[in-house]
Amino acid sequence: MNPNKKIIRVLVVVCVMFLSLVTYLLYFNMFEAEEVATNPYNKRQWEDEKFVKRGTIYDRDGVVLAETEVSGDERIRKYPQGRLYSHVIGYCSKVYGKSQLEMKYDKELLGQGDIAISFNELRSGYDLTLTIDNDLQQYAYDQLNGREGAVVALEPTTGKVLAMVSYPDFDPSAESLEKNWNAIVEREDSPLLARATQGLYPPGSTYKIATAAAAYETGRITETFQDNGKFERDGLSVDNYGQAAYGEIDLKRAFEVSSNYAFCTLGYEMGPEKVLEEAERFGVGKEFGFDIPVEKSEIQYKKMTAQDAALVSIGQGQLLMTPLHVAMMGAAVANGGKMMQPYLVDTISTASGLTLSETKPAVLYDVMDAGCAEYLDTLMQGVVANGTGKSCQISGITVAGKTGTAENETDQDHAWFVGYAPAENPQIAVAVLLEYDGGAGGTNAGPIARNVIRKYLQK
Repeated sequence: MNPNKKIIRVLVVVCVMFLSLVTYLLYFNMFEAEEVATNPYNKRQWEDEKFVKRGTIYDRDGVVLAETEVSGDERIRKYPQGRLYSHVIGYCSKVYGKSQLEMKYDKELLGQGDIAISFNELRSGYDLTLTIDNDLQQYAYDQLNGREGAVVALEPTTGKVLAMVSYPDFDPSAESLEKNWNAIVEREDSPLLARATQGLYPPGSTYKIATAAAAYETGRITETFQDNGKFERDGLSVDNYGQAAYGEIDLKRAFEVSSNYAFCTLGYEMGPEKVLEEAERFGVGKEFGFDIPVEKSEIQYKKMTAQDAALVSIGQGQLLMTPLHVAMMGAAVANGGKMMQPYLVDTISTASGLTLSETKPAVLYDVMDAGCAEYLDTLMQGVVANGTGKSCQISGITVAGKTGTAENETDQDHAWFVGYAPAENPQIAVAVLLEYDGGAGGTNAGPIARNVIRKYLQK
């Protein structure tokens, strides 16, 4: 072979390799560098943290939820509320990294935000003030009373998270984590799982809110049903809870008593296309930004049949939702059909109190029109006044809600309740999930929601 041709080939190969290296470096700097630099497992982060006092995290009233204690060259992250925020604030460990708010806002807590401060503030991290009410958070935690599940409370008109509890939990202190990590991860009850935001469950009859909205939109709210206690179509058989039969009922009464017969009939007859369209309007299958990781609610069918549509319409089948999303569904009704973007971090500020950023409420989805929301509000008030949610009544306060009892892979049903109050001017929306509870939503989950609502409204 001609020596010149060999030289040319070598040069071409070298040029290609050089261009590949340049391309990779450009790509890395443009798209990957910041993520790698701020990754909580990056050892350089911990080197930088030696020279920074990590920012403090407060509740809405200034109660300290997380702070850094400086002892010589040591920075010790403290959680004065113990386990209470292990699934919201998370942990900060040199061995196991960071989670939840500690991870999502790591850059801000280290004072590495986009806004430069010139008067010696760079050595202190930025502080976070949350939307959470610490008293309500503690009260909701106490209401769970050691039962596995979650409680989520929102302000319907803004999307502010007022309380967010998941149980079981864990001690987030670095010392405890590093001592007990293996025991924690091996526990069958998964204490590291933030059930409120990352647990996916069939929502049961709470989802009849969405099915009733679809009935309103398709002009079916004047229909009556001859409820014999069992829905049977094309090989699908679904009983009412407790095998109750309600005879001839209209949609309002079907909603109040949570008739599976009526709502399976609606879903079957409206068909997969409408059922899927309504689920999408309520945000099922969509990802939305949040201050901590959140799982996407979903319908897992590759192709939905009419029988599948019937099951989804009562919150069963392959429909899975997080407790946060169920709370948002109830809050959307309370807010005239607008589902607000939920958020935990209200403000970010310097140690001297200078506000760097403040979260503004924003509409996430226009789920339904005001007329539909008003109709659903009437149905949900009826559930508490005359139906399965009577245990949620509060003297002098009109509560609107929907109960749910969801079947799963075990014989122990999940118990659900979602509701809001006062119905005339909603201030709080609450969703409660009791995982593998085995009881009815109105009996077991409802009273927890009632108590959390009453506690908040009494402040």
